[in-house]
Amino acid sequence: MRDLIRPQWPARVGALVTTAASGDMATEEGRARLRAELPGEPRWLHQVHGARVVDADQLAPGEKADASVARNRGTVCVVKIADCMPVLFADEENTAVAAAHAGWRGLAGGVLEATIEAMRTPPGKLYAWLGPAIGPRVYEVGDDVREAIGEPHDAFVPTRPGHWLLDLYAVARERLKRHGVQRVYGAGYCTYSERERFFSYRRDGDRRRMVAAVWLA
Repeated sequence: MRDLIRPQWPARVGALVTTAASGDMATEEGRARLRAELPGEPRWLHQVHGARVVDADQLAPGEKADASVARNRGTVCVVKIADCMPVLFADEENTAVAAAHAGWRGLAGGVLEATIEAMRTPPGKLYAWLGPAIGPRVYEVGDDVREAIGEPHDAFVPTRPGHWLLDLYAVARERLKRHGVQRVYGAGYCTYSERERFFSYRRDGDRRRMVAAVWLA
């Protein structure tokens, strides 16, 4: 596949993020190409912008959740993305991985905290990697989002009355560190602004999707 992102982090696991050049992962054609890069069938979730975490090793088809954890080698945790932030997790002993779909609703609802707890690993032994999401220079939200997320307040920059630019990466870093995960990598992307590289729901308003995947190698 073309232009795959391989996370730069110390975790000794398999991980990747597709881009627009990799194809639309909402189509069977795109998913077939993806399978060739993975050790097994991705454990697809029915994502609902919530905070539920499931066991990818025993996942039922069509299960509603926004994060999954795996402890078996070759089980692929995967989330679909097109502005919401994917957060990948791995432990330093190479015994567990997880993938979380973290838009503003998921962050407000505690999806990262729930994923950390589901990994059943001391947070100080975890790595986290923040993947492509809509960036802080273009992601305008209303007062309702600011109230739902709350801290950190410096993740919000006022633009016009009742509206703010939101830094999803800053919120994720704060939530992770507050929950004991100190080793956080990635960030710095913008799905909205990097038009040639990423799909963006807010920019294009369509159903094209990328994916982020992680597995125990």
